[in-house]
Amino acid sequence: MANQTVSGTLFKKMVTNGAVNLKNNHKEIDHLNVFPVPDGDTGTNMQMTMMAGIKEVSNLDSQSIVDISKILSRGLLMGARGNSGVILSQFFRGVYSEIAKIDNGSATVKEFIQALVGGYQMAYRAVMDPVEGTILTVVRESAEKVVRESNHLNSVEEVLKMYLDQAKETLIKTPDLLPVLKEAGVVDSGGAGFIKIIEGWVMALEGQMLNEAEVNFQAQQREHYHGAENLGQVDIKFGYCTEFIVKLHKPEKFNENFMKDPLSQMGDSLVVVTDDDLLKVHVHTNQPGVALTLAQKYGDLQTIKIENMRIQNETILGDQVSDHKKVEPTPTKVAKPKAKFGIIAVASGQGIHEAFKELGVDLIIDGGQTMNPSTEAFVKAVEELNTDHVIILPNNKNIILSAEQTLDLLPDRSIRVLKTKSIAQGYSSLMAFDPTADVDDNVEQMMDIVSNMRSGEVTYAVRDTELNGVQIKNGDFIGITKGEIKLSTPSRLETTQGLLDDMIDESREIVTIFYGNDADEDELDQVVAHAKKLNPDIEVDVIEGKQDIYTYIIAVE
Repeated sequence: MANQTVSGTLFKKMVTNGAVNLKNNHKEIDHLNVFPVPDGDTGTNMQMTMMAGIKEVSNLDSQSIVDISKILSRGLLMGARGNSGVILSQFFRGVYSEIAKIDNGSATVKEFIQALVGGYQMAYRAVMDPVEGTILTVVRESAEKVVRESNHLNSVEEVLKMYLDQAKETLIKTPDLLPVLKEAGVVDSGGAGFIKIIEGWVMALEGQMLNEAEVNFQAQQREHYHGAENLGQVDIKFGYCTEFIVKLHKPEKFNENFMKDPLSQMGDSLVVVTDDDLLKVHVHTNQPGVALTLAQKYGDLQTIKIENMRIQNETILGDQVSDHKKVEPTPTKVAKPKAKFGIIAVASGQGIHEAFKELGVDLIIDGGQTMNPSTEAFVKAVEELNTDHVIILPNNKNIILSAEQTLDLLPDRSIRVLKTKSIAQGYSSLMAFDPTADVDDNVEQMMDIVSNMRSGEVTYAVRDTELNGVQIKNGDFIGITKGEIKLSTPSRLETTQGLLDDMIDESREIVTIFYGNDADEDELDQVVAHAKKLNPDIEVDVIEGKQDIYTYIIAVE
């Protein structure tokens, strides 16, 4: 019998079945990643994100779709991994934002269609520059299709079958919308993963429940941290740390920009968050009274905290905490003086960890290409630091969005996320860090370094393909720079030398080479000699990174 509504019980079955279907097929999704390197992880990120949400709702004793979707949304956000995981979490956040508007524990067909619309709209808002030909296009066109046909859809089954058909049709078109997909001969991996979720929904509606043992199996991956307290003082440009909560008079008419626009002109470290009828603001300013007066235009002040940062104790002890071996940060710690800055970096490889710590990184989240940290890992890391400001180096383009979720989840903390896309970029950016400078000046200087340096990696291909005119064969060694595969040859040395040819010129001064676990000493000597040949005046720094996957990670400044 067709379902005319979606209850909380049915919705839980649907999302659980969708998560299991994605989990059972995530390797297939991983294989769709455009780059033929052994780090395809879109499917892994999406299924781990979904399983984090399912874990939260599995023990929830409620039959209300409002309750189920709310807890699911929160669980997905905290467990979101990589760009695909963050976008997926935002889709379900948008679904909840619409379901929260209904008056009872079940959603009608039209209400459920609107929830799908809210999902794609929220997903688009999560991305600064939305790119068509990705999962975003899949969720948008599928929702638009069922909206157009809504008058002819009389059951949840009819809605989702049409939604799924359109999703599959759009997925096939993604290579036409995004040239890099066509060149690699694949469809969008995020869109393909999303389809696995919806297929699970449809199967649940048809009574085909997948093995729930799959749900209970959790390949738990622990986030590891290595810490050392950072030192330094800064001159305070905006002296008052001002935080307050306002209960809005008319939340439905309030726009966050009402506060963001004026406050951004009179301070920094600005965070503005709304949740139902509450507004929370954090800002560093020299005019806290003006900020409070502005807020009172829109509601009643509930809590206020104003601290004069110029008279706070800024003496930082020089003691270094001992190096820990992969231990979880714990909320209970011996109190330490508050530092001005704390730096968090994502990195893999013990040698790389040590190199980052030598340049002042306080906490390292163990992760990278094949192990994208969750949003929760970043939240825990930020909470671990007793600092005024936190700077996060994701060091991977697929981790940036997860790191940026901390801005919403920790609105009372001053957090900056540098969009470093590689280990080389993160390492080089630290050269510009100045503990006596303002946080935003530091971010600007660090990003200037990133913009002007070159980074490269050498790894091996895991399938035949062609990208940007480069013919790639399974097992070949490939050289990557500027996010593109520049060359592919059967010889690792030849590939590395060719990559250096592209990266080094007479204007460059320093080359840093992190060599991995599979590096050869004689080959490394030849690599260094080739760099010197290209520029006799260049300084070559060799570091044993002990990383996997990439034999060489190269920074050229």
